[in-house]
Amino acid sequence: MRDIVFTRESGWIPNVIREDGELRLMLGAGADANHAPRTFTFSISEAHLAVIREELARHLLLWSAALPLCDAAGTRGRLDEDAAVALLDPILLAAPADVDALFRRIRWDRSRLIAHGADIGLLERGQVCAAMRAATEASNGKRAQEYHADRRRAERGAVLGPLDAAILRYTGQYLHGATVPRRMPDAVDPALLPDVIRVVATAEQACAGMRIGRDPRRGNRATDRRDWDRMETTVEAAVRRAHPQLVDDAVRTVGVLMCSEAADRSRNTPVEDDEDAAAHRADSGGSARKTVLSFTDDKGVERKWLRDSPRTAAAEFWEFVGDRSAADNEVFTIEDEEMGEGIQLHFYADSIARITTLREGDGSSDPEYRVEYSLVDGIGGYRNLVSAFVRGGCAALEEHGPWMSDAAEFERARRRRDAR
Repeated sequence: MRDIVFTRESGWIPNVIREDGELRLMLGAGADANHAPRTFTFSISEAHLAVIREELARHLLLWSAALPLCDAAGTRGRLDEDAAVALLDPILLAAPADVDALFRRIRWDRSRLIAHGADIGLLERGQVCAAMRAATEASNGKRAQEYHADRRRAERGAVLGPLDAAILRYTGQYLHGATVPRRMPDAVDPALLPDVIRVVATAEQACAGMRIGRDPRRGNRATDRRDWDRMETTVEAAVRRAHPQLVDDAVRTVGVLMCSEAADRSRNTPVEDDEDAAAHRADSGGSARKTVLSFTDDKGVERKWLRDSPRTAAAEFWEFVGDRSAADNEVFTIEDEEMGEGIQLHFYADSIARITTLREGDGSSDPEYRVEYSLVDGIGGYRNLVSAFVRGGCAALEEHGPWMSDAAEFERARRRRDAR
């Protein structure tokens, strides 16, 4: 039989229960192997209950000291009740100086006390009882998170000034640098917001006109890492020049904000190549000769593009790549059967082959092809080559060389590049 004897408004602060006639403190902590919350209890006396009722600070201090014992029990172990009971008199009944001395010897959950309003400066000086004079029943988990975020920064030597902190709050990265940055002006002290906006304006001016393209080799929503790095470097350099007082964390978060927004714009833009789209609408030049193109991947899947398609050949090809590209599917081909030519993209090697039919096969002989290889500089290089091919065929690729017909020579060139 279990009855609740005393509880506070905040349901997480440990309750006092009576179980089979015995007073026990009950607290929830951790989870079992099935991720369900674990509950622990240990015996207390009427004298301990009296202090718990009257003194919130001592109640919270006991909770803070008991939590490491619960952690030690893990997902299925038993609470060390003797160790828990041994905490009762020294925390609930001893003089403040003795309580402070105890907390210098034992493990305790600092974040729990900070969340309930403890004075951080006094806690860090070892004056736990004095720190708890400002304690509240209501918990503020964000306060504890901010404390730990500041501790992590201090460990690597980063100390935030007021503007640095405001910039991190504006981007939502004060607590966790791994979160996606966004603009949150309401999170910033109004007195500092104009200064934050000036820093962001510097970043916007620095990357005006820059874009982050897609990289269909990694999926339809993936973006070009090189474009990202280029924009990030540009923004950070400009912000450091204009605002040299900012720490690296603040500069970096502004750069990530600009890049993240540019990447989102790219993901939400239809997959079209502007140059190719213009040629398609004009229906002129080399593209006018293209009536049908065949796209294939390394798994033998094929997709056709027809001249009367509402979309450009390049756009449809890159969508095909985004749909099909994978770690075991990194070779894609565009073929113009009518012209007897094609290109094969080797994403795993940052290279391309252009293939021209020299002689058609017949019943007595196989067809004869000329195969030439070239190195490719990232997804931007691939886009240029694909765009040139769909407009003008293999002849239009000449200026994008050098092209090597000797496979061994090409392999040596590729290895030299990779070694650099």
